[in-house]
Amino acid sequence: MRDILAPLILAALCLPQPATAEIGKDRATELEHMVIQDCGSCHGLTMRGGLGSPLTPAALDGADPDALASIILDGVPDTAMPPWRPLLTEEEALWIAIYLLNREQD
Repeated sequence: MRDILAPLILAALCLPQPATAEIGKDRATELEHMVIQDCGSCHGLTMRGGLGSPLTPAALDGADPDALASIILDGVPDTAMPPWRPLLTEEEALWIAIYLLNREQD
């Protein structure tokens, strides 16, 4: 039995894991406020678009959280999307990406 379980456990550990970001409750509240105010200033306060593209869960459906975090951190050249790396850690950018993908829509 051990001979069968060991390769299965090893294979399971090698599967891609869902992206997660551990952020304290106070910082999560600050980041949520930042998304609404700062991101909302371009993407719309309801994230349905404006100067920037929509950031609703439907608009982001299928997006990779790590790719979104990279866009948040480094911006998009030749667009109005600025880099937030000077203000956010990689973990915080990933938290925002996951938040955008999973937030409930009004």
